[in-house]
Amino acid sequence: MAHRVTGVLIFFFLFVHVLDTALVRVSPEDYDNVVATYKTPLVAVLEYGLVAAILFHALNGLRVIAVDFWSKGPRYQKQMLWTVVGVWVVLMIGAIYPVLGHAYRELFGS
Repeated sequence: MAHRVTGVLIFFFLFVHVLDTALVRVSPEDYDNVVATYKTPLVAVLEYGLVAAILFHALNGLRVIAVDFWSKGPRYQKQMLWTVVGVWVVLMIGAIYPVLGHAYRELFGS
């Protein structure tokens, strides 16, 4: 279920991204305003959520491929799921500063 939910979330992000990028051709001033809102701390938290969704979707996709194409995949799918979750948690911890560092400095100073 989480794989499907993250896939839908990523799709909607890509849809919004295409729309806001297309805005540069219609109104460059409005595009600049939209991009300025992307530099707010709230959007940084949303970006962290996007990173979480993309990482989980990618790692779990590799697990799904292993289950489908490896003869022993179905037997080890639960262990592979917990491996995916563990790797995902480690990578998300590592992504805290690069993704949220700017928002932290903006809220609390450097």
